Amino acid sequence: MHASSAAAATDSIVPGVSPAIYSEADFRRIAALIHDRSGIVLSDRKRMLAYSRLAPLVRRSGLTSFGAFLDALAEDPQGQTAVIAALTTNHTYFHREPHHFDHFAAELRPDLVRRALAGEDVRIWSAGCSTGEEIWTLLMVLLGPEREAGLRIAQSRVLALASDISVNALAGARGATYPASALEALPEPLRRTWCVPAAGAGGEPRVAIDQALQAMVRFRELNLMGDWPMRRPFDVIFCRNVMIYFDAPTKEHLVARFARQLAPGGHLYIGHSERVSGPAAALLEPVGPTIYRRKGTA
Repeated sequence: MHASSAAAATDSIVPGVSPAIYSEADFRRIAALIHDRSGIVLSDRKRMLAYSRLAPLVRRSGLTSFGAFLDALAEDPQGQTAVIAALTTNHTYFHREPHHFDHFAAELRPDLVRRALAGEDVRIWSAGCSTGEEIWTLLMVLLGPEREAGLRIAQSRVLALASDISVNALAGARGATYPASALEALPEPLRRTWCVPAAGAGGEPRVAIDQALQAMVRFRELNLMGDWPMRRPFDVIFCRNVMIYFDAPTKEHLVARFARQLAPGGHLYIGHSERVSGPAAALLEPVGPTIYRRKGTA
């Protein structure tokens, strides 16, 4: 082990699980598991991160080594899911990459609102929703700052799906309650209309997402690398800053699946450092920075 790695190990030691029983072979097994199950690539520099994230799971299992823990995982799908959730970074915030929401408001919202109020289905998917900031921002922009008009949209046939591989992240999203400071980037009219004060245990004030928005969302645990139960196409898919953890073949495969899951004329929004390539390039046309439209007539 290099001196820097040894220092990292000492700094991140978890009581009850010694880094001395965490081997290079253990890390390779962890990296293979998370890549096979989720498409995420763990580079060598993530070795001690994997230790610090997984050592508490090893300790709770009652086992004394990573090797024994990984052996037991072979017949434990729920345990494998817990490992993936522990290694998944859930970093997001409200109104992230605002040019996406500006484009959505200016180019998509008018037609989506018209269709919704005419009784047509409107389907939106936040894929990799993390703790919910993205889907709540998106729905606030869809409903707009005028409450009565927004409630008419909320009570129409808009279905919002928010999915993530992490059950812990989904629990936070379902809770729909955040520190007040987390919403400061939201436009003030949206924040005033669709957020309400929430009880907190002292400290910083907290706010909750309005019940009208909460009723619009279906939260689902979903591994993007696995089977998708959705059969009907979506008008809008947001999958941002998820694919940065994947290798190139996995990214191309996933974007092609998103493209096929869009209705003709539907839009895909991806992260600022992500690009469309491979088979999806024949199905999608760029219409803005990291914004793509499914070819064909809606």
